[in-house]
Amino acid sequence: MIALRKEVSTDAPLCAPFAAAVVGAGVVDLRFRALVGEDGWARLPEAVQRRFSRRLAPGDVAFYVGEVLQTRLSRAGRILSFLARAIGAPLPLDDAAGGGATVAVMENEGLGGQSWTRTYARKGRFPQVIHSAKCFAGRTGLEERVGGGIGMSLSVSEEGGALVFRSAGYFFAVGRIRIGLPRALMPGDMEIVHEDEGDGGFLFKLTLRHPRLGVLVQQTARFRDAA
Repeated sequence: MIALRKEVSTDAPLCAPFAAAVVGAGVVDLRFRALVGEDGWARLPEAVQRRFSRRLAPGDVAFYVGEVLQTRLSRAGRILSFLARAIGAPLPLDDAAGGGATVAVMENEGLGGQSWTRTYARKGRFPQVIHSAKCFAGRTGLEERVGGGIGMSLSVSEEGGALVFRSAGYFFAVGRIRIGLPRALMPGDMEIVHEDEGDGGFLFKLTLRHPRLGVLVQQTARFRDAA
C-alpha cells in the first residue's frame, strides 16, 4: 500500500509578505541569489545574475524570445504528457525541432512569487501555452506550481556557470493542506538548466528522468533577451 503524507503548511500565509519584503528592499530582486548562495551566485555569468535579479514592479514583464531546438519524448513520456493535459499540459506535447517560443515573467504578489507563461508554436496546430508559478516557499525555498493543485519543490544551484533547478519532491495542495506524493507516484526527477551563451542569448534545457523508465522528456530551446 502506498502511504500519502499529509501536512498542514504554514508557508502559504507567510509566502507573499516575505517575497514582497525582499523584492521591495531595493532595485534588485535578491530571492534567487539567496537560494543559490553567495559563492555560487558569484560564479554565474553577469547576464544570468541580471535575469534572475531583475526587480519586476506590478505590470512589468520580463520577455524572452527564441526557438525550440529539440524535443524528445519516449513512449512513456508521450503518455505522461497526454495525461498531464488535465493539469494544464505543463510538459511538451510533441516531438519537434524548430518553431518559435516565448517566455513572459511577471511578479505575482498574490502567489508569493512569479507567474511564468511559456508559448510554443506547433506546426499546423494552435500553440501550446504553459502557465506556472514560482513561489518562494516550502522546505527548499522554491516551488513550481501548475494546475490542479500540483506542484514540485525545487533546489537551485550553480553548476559549471549554469543555473540548475532540480525537483526535490512533488505535492498536491488545497489551501493550507498539502499532501506529499510518494516516490512511486512521482513522474520522475526534473532538471532544468539555464545556460548563458553570451550576447544576450541562453539555452533552456529540460530533462525528466524516471528511475525505471529512463528519460521521458528532453527539450532544448534557445532564447534571447528581448530588446
